[in-house]
Amino acid sequence: MDFTPAEEQAAARDLAAEIFADLATPERLAAAGTGSDAELWKALCAAGLPGAVEDIGLLGLVLLLEEQGRMTAQVPFAASCVYGVLAVAAHGTAEQRDRLLPALRQGSAVATGAFPARGGVTASAIGTTTTTASVGGITESAAGASSVDGALSGTVAWVPWLRDASVVLVAARDHTLWLVRVADAQVEPVELTAPWAAGRLVLDGTPGERLGGPGSPGGPGAYDDVLADARTAFAGLQAGVCAGSLARAVAHTNEREQFGRPLAAKQAVQLRAADAYMDTEAIRVTAYEAAWRRDTGLPYDTHALTAAWWASEAGKRVVHAGQHLHGGAGADLDHPVHRHFLWGRQLDAYLGCGSEVLEELGELIAAQDHSARGDV
Repeated sequence: MDFTPAEEQAAARDLAAEIFADLATPERLAAAGTGSDAELWKALCAAGLPGAVEDIGLLGLVLLLEEQGRMTAQVPFAASCVYGVLAVAAHGTAEQRDRLLPALRQGSAVATGAFPARGGVTASAIGTTTTTASVGGITESAAGASSVDGALSGTVAWVPWLRDASVVLVAARDHTLWLVRVADAQVEPVELTAPWAAGRLVLDGTPGERLGGPGSPGGPGAYDDVLADARTAFAGLQAGVCAGSLARAVAHTNEREQFGRPLAAKQAVQLRAADAYMDTEAIRVTAYEAAWRRDTGLPYDTHALTAAWWASEAGKRVVHAGQHLHGGAGADLDHPVHRHFLWGRQLDAYLGCGSEVLEELGELIAAQDHSARGDV
């Protein structure tokens, strides 16, 4: 395993770090409230970072998301890259790639995903029709005709960055994947722990386009791949959130004095910070490994679950430590470290909390073991 970033990955990471540091300031984040920062998103797209993800791979995306997490930057970068660029590039038809990817790469269209499938959305075939609508740069017309392959019904309690999105990738009960125009669905604002411009997605016979075309196979397949990509990517985001929280705690405990000595000189503070550092590194290295294996064509399903487990269990420990090491200042809801706490707790539960992920990992390992032994 070699997690050393390639030249283009390192260049993209450094550029992202510069943009996030310049624009994702505490003052701008506070002003954004629960909305996204349009100027920051425009800067990221002008730099070509969403479109670069296809070239730098999932490991490159993890590196970019680490930088976003350090600043808790209010943009739909993770969702649009995972559920839009990577999902369509890997599993869309040639026509879908030609029609959808240009706008997603440019950022004029934003994608998100209604994941994981929890049995709430059903899809039924309704035949093939042609639409002529255009939303957020994604055009469906005779020139690049898209088929309405099914009607979707059900409710997804919350979808991250749904209020920013023009298209949502919906995982149906049978694990088939559907592209739905947000304009065709009902979206209700939802307030989350983290301010992610989320929304409740209500589908009532809503037209959907099958990712991969109407003849694509059902069952896991693409669903498992997209979910594994999402878990790896959001684990990378959590690594950045934790690193940012810890950096703020280290700075605070070095500057804050008690009885004439910095708080950082106290052994209890040092041990708490050391534990948080080790947890952060565990999240990072497991996310890197899962992403690296995906990019090199190796099986990575168990590795993505491992990264997700660390992101959940260790992530919440780190953001709690970061807040506690700030003492009374950490209780201030307006303090920058509180944003890391909110993001860390939101990421703890997203795509499966620790116990759910651990159960899924155990079942997958057992199934693979039985298969290797030839058990029936």
